[in-house]
Amino acid sequence: MTAAAGAQPIEVFIADYRNAAHATALVGLLDAYAGDPAGGGTPLDPAVLAGLPSALAARPQAFSVLAYDGGQPVGLINCIEGFSTFACKPLVNVHDVVVLPSHRGQRVAQKMFSLVEEEARRRGACKLTLEVLSGNAPALRAYEREGFAGYQLDPAFGTAVFLQKKL
Repeated sequence: MTAAAGAQPIEVFIADYRNAAHATALVGLLDAYAGDPAGGGTPLDPAVLAGLPSALAARPQAFSVLAYDGGQPVGLINCIEGFSTFACKPLVNVHDVVVLPSHRGQRVAQKMFSLVEEEARRRGACKLTLEVLSGNAPALRAYEREGFAGYQLDPAFGTAVFLQKKL
């Protein structure tokens, strides 16, 4: 979708966690996602909102991409660099993908993923990873359009399953 006559195109950039406007956009978008049914339906704890930008800034393996429509933040992708022992190279896990309802279907995620991939390549990463709820069909379609696919080593062992154990 192209920008309407006179409208500015969506701008995407790597967030600076120490920039107050970027930090505010990051926590606002993430909180909106957490409150959405796809994000669990529960707003984030105020302590998380207050501490997240500085906690991310303290981790050089973290980076975030913000999308703005004019002066309004409309999208966010949070990423954490990991390591692939099989490739002996970094990998980038896409941890959160947020696009405000007002901007869904406008390829905002596609624009953000392009910058995520550019940054991952700059870091020497061998792949991008992410997890998504199986019932989130729109997100699955968007990720497949971006080249993401299920993971398996040997079909006899099936596809990978994401698990967690809270501490």
